[in-house]
Amino acid sequence: MNTLRYLRRIGVAQLQPETIDGLAYLQEHHLLHVPFENLDIKRTVPISLDTGTIYDKVIGDRRGGFCYELNGLFCELLRELGYTVDMVSARVFRDNGTLSAEFDHMALIVHLAKQRLLVDVGFGDSARGPLPLPNGQHADISGHYRLKAAESSDTEAFVLERETDGAWKGLFQFSTVAREPNEFSDMCRYHQTSPDSHFTQRNMITIATPTGRFTLTDTKVTETESGLKMETPVGSVEEYERILEEKFGIRF
Repeated sequence: MNTLRYLRRIGVAQLQPETIDGLAYLQEHHLLHVPFENLDIKRTVPISLDTGTIYDKVIGDRRGGFCYELNGLFCELLRELGYTVDMVSARVFRDNGTLSAEFDHMALIVHLAKQRLLVDVGFGDSARGPLPLPNGQHADISGHYRLKAAESSDTEAFVLERETDGAWKGLFQFSTVAREPNEFSDMCRYHQTSPDSHFTQRNMITIATPTGRFTLTDTKVTETESGLKMETPVGSVEEYERILEEKFGIRF
């Protein structure tokens, strides 16, 4: 991995010390420069968990990816920079409040100055800074987030929640057991191939902006600015491809 090239990709010209603020700086810059996207799935291009392959896609081709790619690659960058990092398995909350399968999402736990911090650059619209375990909170332009202990789990586990309309809603539940990349391979394959996976339903690419978020799907553009959301229809394939190139620099 060419660390300097990776740092240039995420707009980092100079590293900060290995502190929570330094880690938050890297996380936010990653989210502002690397989109969350599933474009290869609809194109039937296999998504690999191999770090070199992900690096070539995200850094070399200036693409994005989904959780296994983005958090997997960010984990390797942090380790190269001297951080101690664990990949952990997370289960996403469905709309009905139930949890998805184990390994449905990959998140990261960074061990820093006798603290453990949840870090995530692969969940789309979520916290832009680290949250300390066991009950850390974080607020940014995207919302107010908190951690709490999971009510029932066979291992030590926590829930990431976001405040929505005055109530707290679970985003995902994660254990603190360190995992290896290959343990996520079955769910990575599932999300690329199963008609039940939301990733196979439509193209989607989204990126954080300093004042909100920009999201493109097959049918619409969603722009969020300082909490205000505006949706605009995408009228044709040509318009979709133009926006994809203009906003994300991606052309197939």
